[in-house]
Amino acid sequence: MAYGQTGTGKTYTLGRLDEEDDSNRGIMIRAVEDLLSGISLKDDCVTVSYLQLYMETVQDLLAPEKENIPIVDDPKMRDVLIPGASVVEIRDHKSFSELLKSGEANRAVANTKLNAESSRSHAILVINVRRLVSEAQEKSSPSDQGFLVPTIRRSKLVIVDLAGSERIDKSGVGGSSLDEAKSINLSLTALGKCINAIAEGNSHVPIRDSKLTRLLRDSFGGTARTSLVITIGPSPLHRGETSSTIMFGQRAMKVENMVRLKEEFDYKSLCRRLEREIDKLLVENERHTKAMIGAEDLQRTYEEMAANQNVKHQKELKELSSRLHAVNVDREKLQLQLRDSQIEVQLEKEKLGEEINRRLELEAENKDLNDKVLQLQNEVNEMQRELEQMRSGYQCKADKSHPVQKMTQNSNGQNRSKSTIVKLFEQVGLQNLLALLKSPDEDVQLQALRVIANLAADEAHQVKIMEGGGLSLLLDILRKPKNDSVCGIVAGAIANLAMRELNQVRLVEEGVIELLVIIAHKAQDPQTLRMVAGALANLCGNGEIQEKLRSEGGIKVLLKMGESQYLDVQAQVARALANIAKCESKRALQEYDARSLLIEEEALPWIVEKAKDCAEVVHRHIEMALVHLAQNECNAEVLVNSGAFTELVRISHECMKEDVRSLAYRVVCASPVLQAEFLRFSSTSPGE
Repeated sequence: MAYGQTGTGKTYTLGRLDEEDDSNRGIMIRAVEDLLSGISLKDDCVTVSYLQLYMETVQDLLAPEKENIPIVDDPKMRDVLIPGASVVEIRDHKSFSELLKSGEANRAVANTKLNAESSRSHAILVINVRRLVSEAQEKSSPSDQGFLVPTIRRSKLVIVDLAGSERIDKSGVGGSSLDEAKSINLSLTALGKCINAIAEGNSHVPIRDSKLTRLLRDSFGGTARTSLVITIGPSPLHRGETSSTIMFGQRAMKVENMVRLKEEFDYKSLCRRLEREIDKLLVENERHTKAMIGAEDLQRTYEEMAANQNVKHQKELKELSSRLHAVNVDREKLQLQLRDSQIEVQLEKEKLGEEINRRLELEAENKDLNDKVLQLQNEVNEMQRELEQMRSGYQCKADKSHPVQKMTQNSNGQNRSKSTIVKLFEQVGLQNLLALLKSPDEDVQLQALRVIANLAADEAHQVKIMEGGGLSLLLDILRKPKNDSVCGIVAGAIANLAMRELNQVRLVEEGVIELLVIIAHKAQDPQTLRMVAGALANLCGNGEIQEKLRSEGGIKVLLKMGESQYLDVQAQVARALANIAKCESKRALQEYDARSLLIEEEALPWIVEKAKDCAEVVHRHIEMALVHLAQNECNAEVLVNSGAFTELVRISHECMKEDVRSLAYRVVCASPVLQAEFLRFSSTSPGE
């Protein structure tokens, strides 16, 4: 981590990219290059999360919409986890540079007297390495080689760019920047208290006084190997800050850490290895069995030949005993026939027994499936009754200017339903659940659809559903829906599958957009409309398929759903338009000189109307859409003529989110057309 006064080079030391001169690159780039050079991309895995601690809230720099992410302590691994943060796997230096560049663009900065681009948050880069330990390192004794359990070693590198400590009288900040400075100084003070307590050997260390100290719990007095970079300025005006910074470093040097390896056994790999060994032994056993049966047949043939020779000799020597011999022969034939009949009867009995056992097993399995589905149906019915009770107890109040109805949900019921669904999935299995989608019983099919839709929210289950043929079954049901409830549940499952970028291209290839457009035109149920709009919004986040979305009427139907009176439906439509504008703004940075699809599809009037007066859940997406549209210079003239410029100016001055307000201000200043309109507007309306 880097610690020091603001403006002394912490961000320059850690996060500088400098693609032109390798010698000026920061520690983040160099550390990742060193990691990638020492691992195997086939067996090992490197993932990255990039966060910032702004005003005591953890925010995701790779996904700015994720705010106030919770911090969770893992007592099993003795580690601090941030489960809501984005985790991106990197395989080369270029992908990490792009990732770091996008994260830095979302970081909170401000202009102060001490630094033109002062960091207003603590940036935290978390790099997790999962490495398979080679067998040569694992072997402990010759007796363990046959059943050696593979070992996975997990390591974590945390690079922290602490925001600089500053004195208010020197930095000259005010307003929100003053609150930011207070928050920064409080978190740095909490860090200093923890280091003092550990260095002095106190029994109590105030780890929970700040989220910064919770995140860095292992860095001081924990299980990490910690390096601290102290930065100071050469100006004699800041002697007090320089002295304080050096004293902080001296106290930190007294802290002792105990480095500990974190390893776990890979029992899945061992299981696969043992299965292959069992298959090999089974094949060898079958070969030996066939060889033994052949030897027995050969011995039986020899015995028969010897018996025939003996009979021939007896005939030649004892002609008088021919009648007795004939009787004996007849008796042997009857015994052989009886034996053959007994064998055939025994084989038939065995086949009949196997068939009976198989039918009994199938009947038992079918009964278990029906019981479990019935149990799930009862629990879902109970939750529906709870939802109806809540709806009857809490009625939505409509806004006087916009009669919007907001749908409510029971979070406790959802959590209980989710745990029940996961339990049922583990007991029944995916293939059995997919088979229930074809059930002629509408109630059974409906419950199976709800289970699949909830499982699709998990990325691991998404892969299994896509590989197991679940997408084809869902689309078949959507082509011939029985009612609006079925449409809403299937649309929700598709919306969950569309959250994963790898699934989006396949969804488009299977004709999902066309089906969603048809359902949106026919549906009247608000839940169904919200699920369809959510699925289209997730697809809008992929710039490669936006043209396909436009050609198949996806944007038109979004605008149609935007006229709905339901607040949740409007919010999903606004999110979809914001995703389209965001992808276009990224392409505009790459010299993309075409007008926006939203302008071509006449979506701008709806955006301007909602920007003037709408609820907060819709308004925040509308503001992002306007700011991203303004980043493309080709849209500037249309924004001025449509009245969107006035709303853009308002966003740059009144938006509650600092990053959106700052971005709107930079966009207005950077665009010649918007800047000229701003000067004209200021001269004609000085009071406003």
